[in-house]
Amino acid sequence: MDMIAESPAARAPVAKLHHPGLVLLALAIGGFAIGTTEFAAMSLVPYFAPDLGIDATTAGHVISAYALGVVVGAPVIAVLAARLARRTLLVSLMLLFAVGNGLSGLAPSYGFLVAFRFVAGLPHGAYFGVAALVAASLVPRERRSQAVSRVLAGLTVATMIGVPLANLIGQYIGWRWSFGFAALLALLTATLVRLYAPYGAPLKGASPLRELGALRRGQVWLTLATGAIGFGGMFAVYTYLASTLLEVTHAPPSAIPVMLTVFGFGLTIGNLACAWAADRGVMRAAGGTLVWSAFALALYPFATGSVWTLAAVVFLIGCGGGLGTVLQTRLMDVAEDAQTLAAALNHSAFNTANALGPWLAGLALSAGLGFPATGWVGAALAICGLIIWGVSLLTDRPKRTEERLSRAA
Repeated sequence: MDMIAESPAARAPVAKLHHPGLVLLALAIGGFAIGTTEFAAMSLVPYFAPDLGIDATTAGHVISAYALGVVVGAPVIAVLAARLARRTLLVSLMLLFAVGNGLSGLAPSYGFLVAFRFVAGLPHGAYFGVAALVAASLVPRERRSQAVSRVLAGLTVATMIGVPLANLIGQYIGWRWSFGFAALLALLTATLVRLYAPYGAPLKGASPLRELGALRRGQVWLTLATGAIGFGGMFAVYTYLASTLLEVTHAPPSAIPVMLTVFGFGLTIGNLACAWAADRGVMRAAGGTLVWSAFALALYPFATGSVWTLAAVVFLIGCGGGLGTVLQTRLMDVAEDAQTLAAALNHSAFNTANALGPWLAGLALSAGLGFPATGWVGAALAICGLIIWGVSLLTDRPKRTEERLSRAA
């Protein structure tokens, strides 16, 4: 079912490095920095919104601004930096990320915060895309999803440790210091990548035009659409999770970091499990994850009355976050010789979801449906993502059959 032609990246020899473990650790710390600020910003809405004189719905635009930065920055940077060595690009991206977060912590008004969050989002997609390619080059093809999952594990661990810590910093010291914390992590990442990552010279013939070739491939667009729509459900719920806890479940503020840790634990388990499944069948893993997400999100409206039931469902929703690793591997298969742009666009897709999910959930809130209704919005988005996955599967089947016949001949 998942037999497809190997991409140039897949056929490339495994990199020979002296410290592959240190490379993956350095890349994962970058994921930790990005995950901390991306998800912590959502949990900080109850703190920066009143400080800046805005309501919760308007504060959601700050989250969307970051997501828009990812959507814009990933393809633009990937194309313009096609001839840069991967290590140079990764260090530059982390320095830009540090600047964006540092400025976010200094923002004097809502408008400035929106602008600085946009800047902070610009390097996000390109960083994860290039880091995933570097990680995949360290291992044989049959373990590449698990290598990519180790980089993304930085993000998932951030949801367990970094985000609750940033939330506590926001509660007891001030939300501005939470962004400063992310900036320091970014500077640490830039240093470690410069010390341990391979130089990663660009491939022969690399150019912006060749990278843009990824946009001519229908399977690339369908994979991106699956993530952009299907992943939106998780963000629809997560963005308003803190507000739901306070206003619907009537939990104390101290419960917010605990619930964020529960979500992060689910995300970490899902990331590892989905990576294992993807190395045995990418499309099966993607479809199964979307079904799981739709089911978990549909349970959310019924779970908000109790901290215990909410925690169980939030864990299940977090497990669906493993979709990111699965689709990252899928793009390596369908992008052919435009690997960097396709890999970066995966995170544009997920941050389209990051903008779409909160926006649609905000519409539900504005209509007076209440915070539990964000679960229905999320389930609908997961189902739509599953439909797109089905189209991708059906349209790719003739090509896979032709390739099998060609190899048999």
